[in-house]
Amino acid sequence: MSYLFTTPETQQQMLAAIGVSSIEDILADQVPADLRLKRDLDLPAPLSELELEQLLRQKARENVGPGTRSCFLGGGVYDHFIPSAVDAIASRSEFYTAYTPYQAEASQGSLQAFFEYQSLICQLTGMDVSNASLYEGGTAVSEAVFMAIRHTKRHDRVVMLGSLNPEYIQVVKTYLFRKDCEVVVVPTPDGTVDVAAVEAAMNDKTACLVMQQPNFFGCLEQTAELCAVAHKHGALAITSFDPLSLGLLKRPGDYGADIAVAEGQSLGIPMQYGGPFLGIIACRNEFVRQMPGRLIGETTDRKGNRCFVLTIQAREQHIRREKATSNICTNQGLMALRATVYMTLMGPQGMKEVATLCADKAHYAAEQLAKVPGLSLAFNRPFFKEFALRSTSGAQAVMEKARRAGFDIGPQALAGNADVVLVAVTETRSRAEIDRLVAALRA
Repeated sequence: MSYLFTTPETQQQMLAAIGVSSIEDILADQVPADLRLKRDLDLPAPLSELELEQLLRQKARENVGPGTRSCFLGGGVYDHFIPSAVDAIASRSEFYTAYTPYQAEASQGSLQAFFEYQSLICQLTGMDVSNASLYEGGTAVSEAVFMAIRHTKRHDRVVMLGSLNPEYIQVVKTYLFRKDCEVVVVPTPDGTVDVAAVEAAMNDKTACLVMQQPNFFGCLEQTAELCAVAHKHGALAITSFDPLSLGLLKRPGDYGADIAVAEGQSLGIPMQYGGPFLGIIACRNEFVRQMPGRLIGETTDRKGNRCFVLTIQAREQHIRREKATSNICTNQGLMALRATVYMTLMGPQGMKEVATLCADKAHYAAEQLAKVPGLSLAFNRPFFKEFALRSTSGAQAVMEKARRAGFDIGPQALAGNADVVLVAVTETRSRAEIDRLVAALRA
């Protein structure tokens, strides 16, 4: 595509056509004066192609990743092993360049991949139906909250556990900022929530209760009891889950959740500097009409052949705005494909083995780190692959000490508590790495 630039003459012609003399006149009523930059941009001098390539290579060498350092980072993004077949299949041109499947007859490959993804997510979660994916974990939680509000017709109150990922809480609050809906966050000072405190926060105006399993600190909540509390008050129970944890833990559909959402990054998607990732959402049949995004269905053509169609597209672009469930404009098709390939390769036994390795290694690491002077487990609760450490020297100090030794841990777990840091241990970490981290922090 050619680059079409504007000359000063064409700029003046456009300005004259709209009745102003300068671009500043356009901005005068739109952008407050104190927000405008009143100088030229501080840009470096122009570079030749050779110089630019050398500069970019130099900058790229400053990046580090799990291939060069030992990654114990948690907080929602994790360093899991990705079989090479995931990259091989996802990088095929028919998938890698596929566009939104508006024409079903020309998009059978993409539609079948999404259908398989939905089927696997339903098996994984114990839910009846899944959509073709969302953006990432935070917006998946928010979309689930909107589903609950529409279904219950309760617009006044949403209850969330304080052990939910704080970024997810912030996203929900941002979504509901103009909705005049109260967001109640139940504190979790002991790492998990007190069910009685949740009971006290619920009332007959509450649309939903949002929990996370395992929670942000890695601890396991009493999910069945929490779901029962939600249902007692006529609210929906929403669970944000770790997909790999379901190799060991009970599925959301089995302990009473109505809507299950997740960040799907652990299913064959690299950490890749924070995204793109994969939003997972699944629910029971009675809520399918409230589900956002796309839902792929299976049918037969006029010759009786198996084929796939877009069954639901409940967004503004396709139906009347007042009937739309969401304004999301697309799904994470390529990331959903990666998750589909990963889950297919692993199978139930592989998922169980990965989950077991994560749990065993995390508990070994927690046991050894708790013996380091100045460190202790922040919460005496069952956990999966992630746990919170309390440091007498502060979270930032222990993170920096680990970083200097070649280990990345974190993030700081509590905004108001500067001495708690998260440590995540996945199947990719070895016992030798864990022992070296312990030795580095003990030194």
